[in-house]
Amino acid sequence: MSPVSPTPPLTLALSKGRIFEETLPLLEAAGVHVAEDPETSRKLILPTSSAGLRLLIVRASDVPTYVQYGAADFGIAGKDVLYEHEAHDTGGLYQPIDLNIARCRLCVAVPQGFDYQAAVRQGSRLRVATKYVRAAREHFAAKGVYVDLIKLYGSMELAPLVGLADAIVDLVSSGNTLRANHLVAVEHIVDISSRLIVNQAALKTRSAELRPLLDAFARASVA
Repeated sequence: MSPVSPTPPLTLALSKGRIFEETLPLLEAAGVHVAEDPETSRKLILPTSSAGLRLLIVRASDVPTYVQYGAADFGIAGKDVLYEHEAHDTGGLYQPIDLNIARCRLCVAVPQGFDYQAAVRQGSRLRVATKYVRAAREHFAAKGVYVDLIKLYGSMELAPLVGLADAIVDLVSSGNTLRANHLVAVEHIVDISSRLIVNQAALKTRSAELRPLLDAFARASVA
Protein backbone atom coordinates (compact mmCIF):
# COMPACT_ATOMS: atom_id res chain seq x y z
CA MET A 1 0.00 0.00 0.00
CA SER A 2 1.53 3.31 -1.11
CA PRO A 3 1.90 6.02 1.52
CA VAL A 4 -0.61 8.88 1.51
CA SER A 5 0.96 12.16 0.41
CA PRO A 6 0.67 14.92 3.01
CA THR A 7 -1.78 17.70 2.24
CA PRO A 8 0.14 20.80 1.10
CA PRO A 9 -0.41 23.98 3.10
CA LEU A 10 -2.78 26.63 1.86
CA THR A 11 -1.00 29.47 0.08
CA LEU A 12 -1.95 33.11 0.62
CA ALA A 13 -0.57 35.59 -1.96
CA LEU A 14 0.35 39.04 -0.62
CA SER A 15 2.35 42.04 -1.73
CA LYS A 16 4.91 43.88 0.38
CA GLY A 17 4.19 47.19 2.03
CA ARG A 18 0.92 48.53 3.30
CA ILE A 19 -1.24 45.54 2.35
CA PHE A 20 1.13 43.13 4.10
CA GLU A 21 1.30 45.29 7.23
CA GLU A 22 -2.48 45.71 7.44
CA THR A 23 -3.07 42.01 6.80
CA LEU A 24 -1.01 40.96 9.83
CA PRO A 25 -3.74 41.86 12.37
CA LEU A 26 -6.26 39.88 10.30
CA LEU A 27 -3.96 36.85 10.35
CA GLU A 28 -3.41 37.24 14.08
CA ALA A 29 -7.18 37.35 14.59
CA ALA A 30 -7.23 33.97 12.85
CA GLY A 31 -4.52 32.71 15.22
CA VAL A 32 -1.74 32.90 12.63
CA HIS A 33 1.58 34.66 13.23
CA VAL A 34 4.26 35.55 10.70
CA ALA A 35 7.79 35.57 12.09
CA GLU A 36 9.61 37.10 9.10
CA ASP A 37 9.32 40.54 7.55
CA PRO A 38 9.31 40.45 3.73
CA GLU A 39 11.00 43.86 3.69
CA THR A 40 14.13 42.36 5.28
CA SER A 41 13.86 38.69 4.33
CA ARG A 42 15.01 37.49 0.93
CA LYS A 43 12.48 34.66 1.02
CA LEU A 44 9.51 34.85 -1.32
CA ILE A 45 7.66 32.03 0.46
CA LEU A 46 7.22 32.71 4.17
CA PRO A 47 6.14 30.09 6.71
CA THR A 48 3.64 30.97 9.41
CA SER A 49 2.90 29.63 12.88
CA SER A 50 0.30 27.40 11.23
CA ALA A 51 1.62 24.35 9.41
CA GLY A 52 -1.44 24.62 7.17
CA LEU A 53 -0.68 28.10 5.81
CA ARG A 54 2.22 29.77 4.01
CA LEU A 55 2.57 33.22 2.44
CA LEU A 56 3.62 33.91 -1.12
CA ILE A 57 5.19 37.37 -1.52
CA VAL A 58 4.61 38.72 -5.04
CA ARG A 59 4.22 42.02 -6.84
CA ALA A 60 0.82 43.62 -6.11
CA SER A 61 -0.29 43.49 -9.74
CA ASP A 62 0.55 39.76 -9.89
CA VAL A 63 -1.57 38.66 -6.92
CA PRO A 64 -4.77 38.05 -8.98
CA THR A 65 -2.80 36.02 -11.54
CA TYR A 66 -1.26 33.72 -8.94
CA VAL A 67 -4.69 33.14 -7.40
CA GLN A 68 -6.54 32.76 -10.69
CA TYR A 69 -4.20 30.04 -11.94
CA GLY A 70 -4.04 28.17 -8.64
CA ALA A 71 -0.43 28.93 -7.67
CA ALA A 72 -2.02 30.50 -4.58
CA ASP A 73 -5.29 29.36 -3.04
CA PHE A 74 -6.27 32.87 -2.00
CA GLY A 75 -4.80 36.35 -1.85
CA ILE A 76 -5.35 39.98 -0.97
CA ALA A 77 -5.35 42.68 -3.64
CA GLY A 78 -6.50 46.26 -4.01
CA LYS A 79 -9.70 47.06 -5.86
CA ASP A 80 -7.57 49.08 -8.29
CA VAL A 81 -5.46 46.03 -9.21
CA LEU A 82 -8.51 43.78 -9.52
CA TYR A 83 -10.32 46.24 -11.78
CA GLU A 84 -7.38 46.38 -14.18
CA HIS A 85 -6.98 42.58 -14.03
CA GLU A 86 -10.64 42.09 -14.94
CA ALA A 87 -10.04 43.97 -18.18
CA HIS A 88 -7.99 40.97 -19.35
CA ASP A 89 -9.58 37.96 -17.64
CA THR A 90 -12.21 37.37 -14.95
CA GLY A 91 -12.23 33.58 -14.77
CA GLY A 92 -11.27 31.58 -11.72
CA LEU A 93 -11.54 34.35 -9.10
CA TYR A 94 -14.07 34.77 -6.31
CA GLN A 95 -14.13 38.00 -4.28
CA PRO A 96 -16.04 37.26 -1.07
CA ILE A 97 -14.82 39.97 1.31
CA ASP A 98 -13.92 43.66 1.23
CA LEU A 99 -11.34 43.71 4.04
CA ASN A 100 -11.45 47.53 4.43
CA ILE A 101 -7.66 47.75 4.61
CA ALA A 102 -5.12 49.82 2.64
CA ARG A 103 -7.80 52.41 1.97
CA CYS A 104 -7.06 55.25 -0.46
CA ARG A 105 -8.58 57.05 -3.46
CA LEU A 106 -8.04 56.86 -7.20
CA CYS A 107 -7.81 60.47 -8.38
CA VAL A 108 -6.92 62.73 -11.26
CA ALA A 109 -4.06 65.09 -10.36
CA VAL A 110 -2.54 68.00 -12.27
CA PRO A 111 0.19 70.59 -11.66
CA GLN A 112 -0.79 73.50 -9.43
CA GLY A 113 -2.20 76.31 -11.56
CA PHE A 114 -3.25 74.00 -14.43
CA ASP A 115 -6.77 74.90 -15.66
CA TYR A 116 -8.27 71.43 -15.45
CA GLN A 117 -11.87 72.49 -16.08
CA ALA A 118 -10.89 74.12 -19.36
CA ALA A 119 -8.81 71.08 -20.29
CA VAL A 120 -11.70 68.64 -19.88
CA ARG A 121 -14.41 70.45 -21.80
CA GLN A 122 -16.37 67.96 -23.89
CA GLY A 123 -14.50 67.09 -27.05
CA SER A 124 -11.11 68.20 -25.73
CA ARG A 125 -7.98 66.06 -25.71
CA LEU A 126 -5.71 65.32 -22.77
CA ARG A 127 -2.49 63.39 -22.21
CA VAL A 128 -2.76 61.26 -19.08
CA ALA A 129 -0.05 59.16 -17.46
CA THR A 130 -1.24 56.25 -15.33
CA LYS A 131 -0.82 52.65 -14.32
CA TYR A 132 -4.62 52.31 -14.23
CA VAL A 133 -5.37 52.40 -17.93
CA ARG A 134 -8.84 50.86 -17.84
CA ALA A 135 -10.09 53.08 -15.02
CA ALA A 136 -8.67 56.22 -16.64
CA ARG A 137 -10.05 55.40 -20.08
CA GLU A 138 -13.55 54.77 -18.74
CA HIS A 139 -13.51 57.85 -16.50
CA PHE A 140 -12.62 60.27 -19.28
CA ALA A 141 -14.84 58.53 -21.84
CA ALA A 142 -17.81 59.19 -19.55
CA LYS A 143 -16.89 62.88 -19.60
CA GLY A 144 -16.61 62.98 -23.40
CA VAL A 145 -12.89 63.75 -23.21
CA TYR A 146 -10.38 62.20 -25.61
CA VAL A 147 -7.27 60.96 -23.84
CA ASP A 148 -3.87 59.78 -24.94
CA LEU A 149 -2.96 57.31 -22.21
CA ILE A 150 0.69 56.85 -21.31
CA LYS A 151 1.27 53.76 -19.18
CA LEU A 152 3.81 54.12 -16.41
CA TYR A 153 4.60 51.82 -13.50
CA GLY A 154 5.97 54.27 -10.96
CA SER A 155 7.04 57.85 -10.16
CA MET A 156 3.77 58.98 -11.73
CA GLU A 157 4.12 62.49 -10.30
CA LEU A 158 7.13 63.11 -12.52
CA ALA A 159 5.15 62.92 -15.78
CA PRO A 160 3.48 66.36 -15.66
CA LEU A 161 6.63 68.00 -14.30
CA VAL A 162 8.72 67.08 -17.35
CA GLY A 163 5.99 67.55 -19.96
CA LEU A 164 5.25 63.88 -20.56
CA ALA A 165 1.57 64.30 -19.61
CA ASP A 166 -0.97 66.97 -18.72
CA ALA A 167 -2.41 64.95 -15.85
CA ILE A 168 -2.02 61.69 -13.96
CA VAL A 169 -4.47 59.14 -12.61
CA ASP A 170 -3.04 57.58 -9.47
CA LEU A 171 -3.75 56.41 -5.95
CA VAL A 172 -3.82 59.12 -3.30
CA SER A 173 -3.65 58.47 0.42
CA SER A 174 -2.38 61.43 2.45
CA GLY A 175 -1.67 63.63 -0.58
CA ASN A 176 1.83 64.42 0.72
CA THR A 177 3.58 63.12 -2.39
CA LEU A 178 1.38 65.25 -4.63
CA ARG A 179 2.07 68.38 -2.59
CA ALA A 180 5.81 67.70 -2.51
CA ASN A 181 5.78 67.64 -6.31
CA HIS A 182 3.49 70.68 -6.71
CA LEU A 183 0.51 68.65 -7.89
CA VAL A 184 -3.09 68.80 -6.74
CA ALA A 185 -5.90 66.24 -6.87
CA VAL A 186 -8.70 67.73 -8.97
CA GLU A 187 -11.09 64.83 -9.40
CA HIS A 188 -12.05 61.80 -7.33
CA ILE A 189 -12.68 58.66 -9.40
CA VAL A 190 -13.33 55.91 -6.86
CA ASP A 191 -12.55 54.84 -3.30
CA ILE A 192 -10.12 51.93 -3.08
CA SER A 193 -9.69 49.21 -0.46
CA SER A 194 -8.19 45.73 -0.50
CA ARG A 195 -10.22 42.58 -1.01
CA LEU A 196 -9.82 38.92 -0.28
CA ILE A 197 -9.82 36.87 -3.47
CA VAL A 198 -10.10 33.10 -3.66
CA ASN A 199 -9.35 30.58 -6.37
CA GLN A 200 -12.72 29.03 -7.26
CA ALA A 201 -11.33 25.51 -7.60
CA ALA A 202 -9.65 25.76 -4.18
CA LEU A 203 -12.89 26.96 -2.65
CA LYS A 204 -14.53 23.74 -3.82
CA THR A 205 -11.74 21.25 -3.12
CA ARG A 206 -10.31 22.79 0.09
CA SER A 207 -13.38 24.43 1.54
CA ALA A 208 -12.98 22.83 4.96
CA GLU A 209 -9.52 24.38 5.33
CA LEU A 210 -10.33 27.74 3.73
CA ARG A 211 -13.65 28.54 5.39
CA PRO A 212 -12.31 29.06 8.96
CA LEU A 213 -9.71 31.52 7.63
CA LEU A 214 -12.23 33.34 5.43
CA ASP A 215 -14.64 33.63 8.34
CA ALA A 216 -11.90 34.94 10.66
CA PHE A 217 -10.88 37.53 8.06
CA ALA A 218 -14.50 38.60 7.61
CA ARG A 219 -14.98 39.05 11.38
CA ALA A 220 -11.72 40.95 11.79
CA SER A 221 -12.44 43.27 8.86
CA VAL A 222 -15.59 44.65 10.51
CA ALA A 223 -14.27 44.65 14.10
